[in-house]
Amino acid sequence: MFIKINSIATIGLETIPVDVEVDVAEKGFPGFTIVGLASKAVEEARERVKTSMVNSGFDFPSKKITVNLAPADIPKDGAAYDLPIAIGVLVASGQLEAPKKGTVYFFGELSLDGQLRPTRGILLLALFAKKKKHASIYVPKPSAPEASVVSDISVYPVETLKTLVLHLNGTTAIRKLAHRIVEPESDDTMWESDLKDIAGQEQAKRALVIAASGGHNLLMWGPPGTGKTMLARALPGILPPLTPAEALEVTRIYSVSGLLSPGTALLTKRPFRSPHHGVSAAGMIGGGSSPQPGEVSLAHLGVLFLDEMPEFPRSVLEGIRQPMEDGAVDIVRVSGHVHYPASFTLIAAINPCPCGYLGHPRRACTCSPKQIAKYRHRLSGPILDRIDLTVMVAPVEVEKLAMTGVSQIPTITTSEARIMVLKARSIQTKRFLGTGLYTNSQMKNREVKQMCHLTPEAESFLKVAAEKFDFSARSYMRIIKVSRTIADLVGETHILPTHVAEALQYKQFV
Repeated sequence: MFIKINSIATIGLETIPVDVEVDVAEKGFPGFTIVGLASKAVEEARERVKTSMVNSGFDFPSKKITVNLAPADIPKDGAAYDLPIAIGVLVASGQLEAPKKGTVYFFGELSLDGQLRPTRGILLLALFAKKKKHASIYVPKPSAPEASVVSDISVYPVETLKTLVLHLNGTTAIRKLAHRIVEPESDDTMWESDLKDIAGQEQAKRALVIAASGGHNLLMWGPPGTGKTMLARALPGILPPLTPAEALEVTRIYSVSGLLSPGTALLTKRPFRSPHHGVSAAGMIGGGSSPQPGEVSLAHLGVLFLDEMPEFPRSVLEGIRQPMEDGAVDIVRVSGHVHYPASFTLIAAINPCPCGYLGHPRRACTCSPKQIAKYRHRLSGPILDRIDLTVMVAPVEVEKLAMTGVSQIPTITTSEARIMVLKARSIQTKRFLGTGLYTNSQMKNREVKQMCHLTPEAESFLKVAAEKFDFSARSYMRIIKVSRTIADLVGETHILPTHVAEALQYKQFV
């Protein structure tokens, strides 16, 4: 008997329908063959499906079984085809009636005892099924919540193969999940670091607010122990929660990567990725035989923090140049092409020299000029040109570290900074409505000319500065975008000379 079961394949974030064709032949030698450009994980489904069926109390037919995953020219990877193959074998062998109502998709990995394990890519299946009228999906119970955020589909959380068969036979029904509306992140969330707990560094805090408001790249440089890492880790607290559209975009990446915790429906906090400097180029950019997202894509619409940036391999740093500019990564292999979004805010921290104490008011630097030059050359000109804000994080005076006295001078808190960022982001949301952009940093030259209106005085001031410091065209446009964000923070429609002046003071050279 021949039967066709609906499933999907994911290539990057692209979803392709797959027909799992199962034929149980009466004639021929007993065997179990899977064809259709299947990976090693898919081929191993033969043993998982057979054992899980037997341990669930079903008969595994001792006949010639052929499974074709069509279209045959599309690579199939992962263990998600276990469930559709098992259902196909059960139907083709006469142990189960074929689903007849509407469009039905099966997707999930089987354990040897018939349990369904968490499976990546469930959200992509749900979004694909939404395009079909009255579609139903049967997915593992631990991963089902991420599908419940998609409306207009029926999501059935399956615990075991046996309970699914009882449901399809009409014996014991599986209750489908209700559509879940995810509430935005609450404002009383506890964060790892609060800006009020960081002594001094008011200029660095201001730069952090600007970076968070406009999604601008920020480089902090200074001696060890001045608070660079603390400042970076305080950034998530002032970032706005993900909008519904942004949350769906980020969750898709984490879903296909298998990084969503079981039971998680939708990510509401912006990603904060902090890879070690030993990360490989493939780990940072993405790659592999079946290309997976790298750190730049996992930081999409969030923050990528590179502590001790010069310690990262040169190939890794040069690899992030294109994503910083284009907001996306294209991974090309002989077998195909994969596209991942990678619009992130880069926060980098560096020391002024190898020992870290060049220019320190109380400690002497032990590095030679040659060592300092070699250290700084690890960051190429094109990388530095893509950084919008550069700020020095100087050593903090002892008086500001004291528990009383001068340390009691008011400083901006995370809550106050968050309010400022939210106001600036709301202005940008209205500005970019219908354009697909979220922040000022994402603007291309065309949008800059359309949406960044400088007063004649501000434009004249910027031209003089550009000629004096010999800015590149990229730097020129980035200064305008930073100026636009500074104007948004005070609610100004036009960019004034004061906004340009503040943007220019963050265009330092390390």
